[in-house]
Amino acid sequence: MEPTARGTQLVHPDGRVELGEVESLQDSRFYNEELAPVPVEKRTWTTYNYFALWMGMAHNIPSYALAASLIALGMDWVQALMTITIGNLIVLAPMLLNSHAGTKYGIPFPVFARAFFGMRGANLAALLRAFIACGWFGIQTWVGGEAVYIIVGRLAGSGWKDSTVVLGQHWTLWLSFGLFWLFQMLIIWRGMEAVRKFENWTAPLVSVGFLILLGYVLVKAGGLGPILSEPGKLGWGPDFWKVFAPSLMAMIAFWSTLSLNMPDFTRFGGSQGKQVRGQILGLPTTMTFIAIVAILTTSGGSVLYGEQIWDPAKLADRFDSPIVVVIALIALVLATVSANLAANVVSPSYDFSNAFPKKITFAVGGLITGIIGIVIQPWRLYSDPNIYIFAWLGFYGGLLGAVAGVLVAGYWVVNRTHLSLRDLYTERGVYWFNGGWNWRALVATLAGAVLAVGGAYGGPFPADGLIPSLKPLYDYNWVVGLAGAFVVYLLLALPERNRTAYPKEEASERPGPSRIDPAAVDG
Repeated sequence: MEPTARGTQLVHPDGRVELGEVESLQDSRFYNEELAPVPVEKRTWTTYNYFALWMGMAHNIPSYALAASLIALGMDWVQALMTITIGNLIVLAPMLLNSHAGTKYGIPFPVFARAFFGMRGANLAALLRAFIACGWFGIQTWVGGEAVYIIVGRLAGSGWKDSTVVLGQHWTLWLSFGLFWLFQMLIIWRGMEAVRKFENWTAPLVSVGFLILLGYVLVKAGGLGPILSEPGKLGWGPDFWKVFAPSLMAMIAFWSTLSLNMPDFTRFGGSQGKQVRGQILGLPTTMTFIAIVAILTTSGGSVLYGEQIWDPAKLADRFDSPIVVVIALIALVLATVSANLAANVVSPSYDFSNAFPKKITFAVGGLITGIIGIVIQPWRLYSDPNIYIFAWLGFYGGLLGAVAGVLVAGYWVVNRTHLSLRDLYTERGVYWFNGGWNWRALVATLAGAVLAVGGAYGGPFPADGLIPSLKPLYDYNWVVGLAGAFVVYLLLALPERNRTAYPKEEASERPGPSRIDPAAVDG
């Protein structure tokens, strides 16, 4: 029988760690079943599960709109594809670095953050991520509801689409939005396993709608020739490079949320290799695919209709064939549900649960996410590509870059991937720091965030930037935030680490599938 003595960590041959027993943690106010480390026997996700997860998350209307908006901003198809590809390759690096802890220890993102921000301070990082996810949930739900509105309108006639306007929108659009919202809440209420099953069976279907859109446009436009010859408005001179940097940061910011909370998914990984392969195969390929489809379809729409329509639901509504519109948008609705649940509900559900582990379950956290997603008024965020890219994506990307910088520096450089799993759920343990807060992480996050977004300009921000001297940095907000917080945290944390004795993991000659890990390292 394997050892289960209190305080031990069992380390399996592949490096994954679990607790010997968890019963003694049941009364801790930092513990509940959703936040508890996943036992190794329940870490069963395969390479395909992660590939399917990324296919489901990437193939959705906002992903399409992100690529299409670059065309609307004046790029040609080569420039847009280059910008998106580089951005996805960059954001994949911190995503894989933070994913490692989830697979090794079976813990979600907010518990992982406790090791560096403190038992209470982790709520700052988690809730920052959660509120941004709520905004994304609202945006995805709005565009999904818009697709439902168009589908029903094509089937029910003009009475549906030309209904009475209430609060600036047709009441039937509000109804579609509400029904789409309710459908997602019913799935999340059933728990994480329901989300996984939904991702698996929708993954092969989510690209169908986009391919139908592209095929229709290609036929009507006369093939790829007229589309690829459609010139951009920026050229390759200063006008392009002025737009390139903030657009690249927006591409990174689009998945910067997942670069933090991928442990929410990799905690179920069957091995480090499976989650790494699944993500490397998943993110760059699926985002490149959707980018190509979006760029070609938007450019084709420009050829056909004389304007660049970056919202695929509105573009589809221009098509003559109601059958094409309905089939395409049904697939897009499924794609949007799949993406929204995985990318924008799972994480804040854990994050809100982390704030009040004994009161908020995973399902209740999902309901809170849904409510805030409505209150944030997503139809305003999504209404203009300039607001969508430069204000919304740019600003929060810088903030999350700073949090990612602390996590990567703390886990890989300061802690060298060693964590005391039990102390992540224990009051007054090694991650209690000062009253539950690690001031070093807070200072590093603040420094990185100020450098990244202090110079925010455009949209709702002053033309000269909030802090004029930092305005040039805002075009590189995510990179600046990550690098700034990374460096500051190392400067503050490494001297403390060097004064502290850190026990090493000792090899065991005892036969069997696991050994005892005595490590209890400071954060």
